[in-house]
Amino acid sequence: MHLFDIEAEIVTIRTMIYVQYLLQIIAALGIFNVWLLRFGQDTEYRGGKASNMSEEFVVYGLPTVAVYIIGFLKIVSAIGLLAGIFLQSFVIPSAILLAALMIGAFGMHLKIKDPFKKSIPGLIMLALCVAILLLAT
Repeated sequence: MHLFDIEAEIVTIRTMIYVQYLLQIIAALGIFNVWLLRFGQDTEYRGGKASNMSEEFVVYGLPTVAVYIIGFLKIVSAIGLLAGIFLQSFVIPSAILLAALMIGAFGMHLKIKDPFKKSIPGLIMLALCVAILLLAT
């Protein structure tokens, strides 16, 4: 292997690490946006005809406490993704947890027969988590 090949490989690895960090930041900020900034707001992606996050969980037929449990888990996973920039051991568990929650969110949209459009943000978040996992392993 030549010196230039090694240097090119190092650049590729560094680039992949930076892409992973960027995806972690995007995913975390997306969760913070939905669960902290837009929690009480109406969006076109809310399940059924819900006008806020709490109503959305009612539409899904979930108990009131579920919104707080799921919210807590999503915020913790977002914090874990950000912390994972400095402590790599947080990345995989955080991305797995968030991916599982996004699969659950997609299932809820299917359960109430929402139009596919309402599932797009959750599926994008799921794709981000899968990409993070692929880059982190």
